[in-house]
Amino acid sequence: MSSLVRRLRRWPALLVPLSIAVSGPAPAQLRPPPPAPVTNARAMAPQDLTGYWVSIVTEDWRYRMMTPDKGDFAGVPLNAAGRAVVDKWDPAQDEASGEQCRSYGAAAIMRVPTRLHITWDNDNELRVETDAGKQTRLFHFGGHPTGGEQGWQGYSVASWEGLRQRGIGGVTATLGGKAEPEGYLTVITTNMKPGYLRKNGVPYSARARVEEYFDSFSEPNGDKWLVVTTVVTDPEYLVGNFITSSQFRRLPGPTGWDPRPCEAR
Repeated sequence: MSSLVRRLRRWPALLVPLSIAVSGPAPAQLRPPPPAPVTNARAMAPQDLTGYWVSIVTEDWRYRMMTPDKGDFAGVPLNAAGRAVVDKWDPAQDEASGEQCRSYGAAAIMRVPTRLHITWDNDNELRVETDAGKQTRLFHFGGHPTGGEQGWQGYSVASWEGLRQRGIGGVTATLGGKAEPEGYLTVITTNMKPGYLRKNGVPYSARARVEEYFDSFSEPNGDKWLVVTTVVTDPEYLVGNFITSSQFRRLPGPTGWDPRPCEAR
């Protein structure tokens, strides 16, 4: 894992040194049983991310809760080509061309104030639906990017990272006084249609790459939280990484779930 990713992780892995002196083969009856074979991503999951979640917006209010002014790209490392695109933003043109969903693509959707519905499609595909923009993301465990038709959500390859062997020697992290399984979800997305990092036309190109880290934890009062750290790289419009962190709180059910179409303004 790179030093950048280590800094992005909200809670570092809890390292537990273990030293065992062995003078000879251990008796068979003293050896721990071998771990049960894991054949699918759902069985390997260290966290249950399924259910309904709602965005909790505590920062970047003017960029997330309303449409920023034209030309406002503060905080985004745009190059000259990217700034030129910002200056030409025209929501009416996006509407006329049927591209109202430009700000709901994979590089930006987790920043949109929305509710999420996360389910398993099958043992190796995790589905994430948003009520804002009626978007659907599929996370393919063990998948490989394809060269097929580009879409707003692109193609996402997922993997569980930071896993520790369960049972003897297993490691957990303690957050707010409650033990949590160690491990988090990494998602790499490519093959996206060009879109906007913000609703006011701040662009990313078809060459952009999105790297995301999904981490969850529980508070002592029982609240469950999901933190999604997103790193967007784009050789066409960005001179550096665009990094954001978005928070979601788990809901008890679908109350408030209100799918609605994309809006360009």
